[in-house]
Amino acid sequence: MNGPGVDDRTEWLKPDGLGGYASGTTCGVRTRRYHALLVVAKNPPSDRVALVAGFDAWLEREDARLALTSQRYASGVVHPDGSDRIESFTNEPWPTWTYRIDDDLLVRCELFRVHEQSTVALRWSAEGEADGVRLEVRPFLSHRPIHDLHADVPDVTLGDHDPDRGTVVWWLGSGSAAIQAASNGRYRHDATPYFDVAYRVERDRGFDHVETLASPGVFSWSLDEEALLILEGTFSGDAESSDDEPSRNTTASGASTTYAKLAAAERRRRGKSADRLERAASAYMVRRGSGRTIMAGYPWFLDWSRDTFLSLRGLCLALGKVDEARDVVATWASTVSEGMIPNRFRDDDEEPQFNSVDASLWFVIAADAVFDAMRTGRRRILRSFRDPVENAMREILDGYAEGTRHGIRLEKDGLLACGEPGVQLTWMDARVGKRVVTPRIGKPVEVQALWLNALTVGTRLDPRRESVLELGRRSFSGRFWNDVTGALHDVVDVDHRPGSVDPSIRPNQILAVGGLPHMMLSQGVARQVVDTVERQLWTPLGLRALAPDDPAYQGRYAGGPDARDEAYHQGSVWPGWIGPFVEAWIRVRGGGASVKAEAREKFVEPLRREFDRHGLGPLVEVTDGSAPHEPGGAPFQAWSLAEFLRVDREILAPRPSQPGAN
Repeated sequence: MNGPGVDDRTEWLKPDGLGGYASGTTCGVRTRRYHALLVVAKNPPSDRVALVAGFDAWLEREDARLALTSQRYASGVVHPDGSDRIESFTNEPWPTWTYRIDDDLLVRCELFRVHEQSTVALRWSAEGEADGVRLEVRPFLSHRPIHDLHADVPDVTLGDHDPDRGTVVWWLGSGSAAIQAASNGRYRHDATPYFDVAYRVERDRGFDHVETLASPGVFSWSLDEEALLILEGTFSGDAESSDDEPSRNTTASGASTTYAKLAAAERRRRGKSADRLERAASAYMVRRGSGRTIMAGYPWFLDWSRDTFLSLRGLCLALGKVDEARDVVATWASTVSEGMIPNRFRDDDEEPQFNSVDASLWFVIAADAVFDAMRTGRRRILRSFRDPVENAMREILDGYAEGTRHGIRLEKDGLLACGEPGVQLTWMDARVGKRVVTPRIGKPVEVQALWLNALTVGTRLDPRRESVLELGRRSFSGRFWNDVTGALHDVVDVDHRPGSVDPSIRPNQILAVGGLPHMMLSQGVARQVVDTVERQLWTPLGLRALAPDDPAYQGRYAGGPDARDEAYHQGSVWPGWIGPFVEAWIRVRGGGASVKAEAREKFVEPLRREFDRHGLGPLVEVTDGSAPHEPGGAPFQAWSLAEFLRVDREILAPRPSQPGAN
């Protein structure tokens, strides 16, 4: 009975703006350890914990029990048959399932995460003959970091509860966390463990995929009125020192009032975004301390700096969200150490990692773009923002010129050398065990394009950098061109051996033509580079990370962690490269209106058609390099969406609104 697009491969995501989220599949069967109704960031946006995994729901009528949900178990069985009753699913304005019970009765289930609160709200309603029909819902509780699974039954203790008013507090673990539930129904305590719940995608990715969940009780309602359930996660060091009371009003009318206020606020918030792409973009904007940052992707990534600054122009500036972009830059400006921005912060709150050569250069590019946008918009650039950001830019350029971690240093040719054995410094950062799959030690091509663009910014801060910039530009055009392949070498001075080269055809070279403010090549050479990249790397979903005729090419991103890491940058398609490629393609053709129209039809529209293929809130992180380009990696990736938006809203002429586009 399932309608189109209702399956266990199409996923939805609703973040809370703090690093937490709700996520699942359109058919309701959870396939990842990350699928949950209530994931909460204890230290936003990090230290994320899954508190409520999901629920079972069913109808009771005339001695018949009819399921509305399904779970997959380790035996391979999917039970009960509730997903078969789904007639349709929509992700707007929030996830909503419609169940066909019979010719006379439809039941709808809606849920949304409350913005910047650790709360999820659910509503069930009936259309048709619902007399004598009862709804029962059994929540599944957890209490684990999002990357872990429960081998044993989670420890859940019943706290204060009122069965008739449908309110309850459950303490998790030793009392360090609690879930407070409010409803307009009744609550019956009936602790039942759910063993051997299995997650298909985790199994396919080569990870542990079976866990045990706790279900402490059942909520019930008569379906002749709407059924409401509000779940809130809280954290406390000591259960006994906490007020053991639900934070929601403890009457049915109180739950109804609370739900109505939350739903109205969420509709107003979503109404501020013009269309679905803008709403999708807002999912990646989160709080970090008193500032803002950008999540690299969901469900497992945090705010990696490289992805943050790769994404900022598309997710913020292309949508006119200059204040948000300013706040992101300000948040990261204070993190510079020895001339480097941290590559990422960690979920376990350990020291940040400084193992990226390009992230700091992307910061300079992004910060300069924010300054330009503020000037264009006639915004006042306050010294409290300008001074620390410009100081960070100077620290980065000076640190790289003088030499910093991991062999990053300016050399006599004006180019930037980097790298040491065992450390992955560029965006091609996969490793298997202690082996870096694509070490790229020496002078990687995109690092030079970034360095020279950042130096161009730096000349405005200090004109004395001009001589280094000119030397670097001359060296770049002379050292990277490969007349045999009609493309740029991927790395020169490989392993710091002067004159050695890696001629692999990779997308990195496109940054010398597009994706950055300044081209590094003459028009004729740039055209050859773009043509080679289009011929060897372009797919309808983006650029491959390696040309298919290379002996190291791997066309499938599948299998266990090691197999996927081997293929990650050895042929997989990256939608995020659409921005630099399309910008380069337009630049070498003169950039007229007809050229832009051709680029939209040829490159942008095919990718747009992929939006709802597997993730409702486009786009995925990677796909297979070979057809049919099955998706892999994170189902919701900031960089992928950001560069699509930058092309759609900034590089190309504005696209006219489409009926039903939102």
